[in-house]
Amino acid sequence: MPSFSEWQQQAQNITISTQAIINGKACDALSGNTFDCISPIDGRVLGQIAACGAEDVELAVNAARNAFESGCWAELKPVDRKSILLRFAALIDQYSDELALLETLDMGKPISDSLSIDVPEARDSIAWNAEAIDKINGEIAPTGDNELGLVTREPLGVIGAIVPWNFPMAMACWKLGPALATGNSVILKPSEKSPLSAIRLAELALEAGIPAGVFNVLPGYGVEVGDPLARHMDVDGLVFTGSTAVGKQLLSVAGSTNMKRTFVECGGKSPNIVFADAPDLRAAAEAAAMAIFFNQGEVCVAGSRLLVEDSIAEKFIPMVCEASKNIRPGHPLDPATIMGAIVDDVQMRKVLGFIDKGQQEGAELVCGGKHVEPVAGGYYLEPTIFKAVSPQMSIAKNEIFGPVLSCMTFNSEEQAIRMANDSDFGLAAGLWTSNLSRAHRVSRKLRAGSIWVNCYDVGDMTAPFGGFKQSGNGRDKSLHALEKYTEIKATWINLDT
Repeated sequence: MPSFSEWQQQAQNITISTQAIINGKACDALSGNTFDCISPIDGRVLGQIAACGAEDVELAVNAARNAFESGCWAELKPVDRKSILLRFAALIDQYSDELALLETLDMGKPISDSLSIDVPEARDSIAWNAEAIDKINGEIAPTGDNELGLVTREPLGVIGAIVPWNFPMAMACWKLGPALATGNSVILKPSEKSPLSAIRLAELALEAGIPAGVFNVLPGYGVEVGDPLARHMDVDGLVFTGSTAVGKQLLSVAGSTNMKRTFVECGGKSPNIVFADAPDLRAAAEAAAMAIFFNQGEVCVAGSRLLVEDSIAEKFIPMVCEASKNIRPGHPLDPATIMGAIVDDVQMRKVLGFIDKGQQEGAELVCGGKHVEPVAGGYYLEPTIFKAVSPQMSIAKNEIFGPVLSCMTFNSEEQAIRMANDSDFGLAAGLWTSNLSRAHRVSRKLRAGSIWVNCYDVGDMTAPFGGFKQSGNGRDKSLHALEKYTEIKATWINLDT
């Protein structure tokens, strides 16, 4: 790991790609428009990024369609696609410092997290799906001797992938890995708040040997790029990670156009339940703090609702506050920093508004709640904890997407389950208990896509990720993700002719 001063030096010297990638070439938006890419670390402008529009979407879709129809990728032998994707993964690893630096400069997360979490997650997603390519078979249906029934999976075709700003590279690769592995062409729209790593990924993909037109990147705003991409009649599949409101819009648009296959992973307000018989209260408190303050709370599965059994609440909540003292905002390029910057001023003001609302509605602010400046001009918030929160308060119901923890209490297992499930969302949940039967019993009753017992936010590429209710549909990661990017075809052959 480079030192703080070495990261700062690299930040001064890094070359930033600012153009779109369409049909294998870097290009400006046809309009010539750009937007400022602002680092949340200190508010400085990193570069002027191509602000694509509907005309660029048209170019990219045509390029993706032509690449797909040509068969240069879709009809490549699975073992050859695998080889190219493994080279892509190796290049991500080779340029790990550069990619981590881009991620930290662009969205403010600590460099240690970018290097140890985001880059490996991106690499592993590409490599894991590459390895799966030649290990997934079709089926032969049970038939009589005079018939042959084949069940095969074929790529959807052209995929539009819209990804968020909180884990720009990792979320992109969660989509790219299975989409490319199954032979699709992809148009990636990164968030305008964090476009840099997506552009660099496309450059590395071309270097690895992925044909022109198979992987395109269109930076720009949602209305100008995301909407026309979602509406395009020649896009066969749409995958999205982001807010529930936008996810609903995309589902509606897909339904009103060509009924493109659409999968959305949306918001969360995840409960983290601590029973009095938790095996280690100190460990649970430290995990509860990291569950909400990791990545500045800008995490869809953040454990933003802490449900604590009445009998231990007076002891446990102060333990969480104590653990949060070790999680202070600092310079994101310092390897010792655990908590970085909020992505931009708009998000920071939104979070501060929720903090004000919590106090107005009667919640007790235990610690934090203020804008601080460990780096002048940057967007930083203290870890914030509320107690005496009721389930109907704004801070208990809404996804804040910032470092704000709402603590509530319960007096029975049944009440804990009711409170945990009392949400429009169902992305994830955690529970802490020494009782094995309770662990199984409660896990079954929690309406969420990921359940963690005596841990929080752990897993790897082998387990599916996605949510219940208004947290979305479909799954990222694991073999289940491949289902989103393929169509099932049944072929029935008469052998008597």
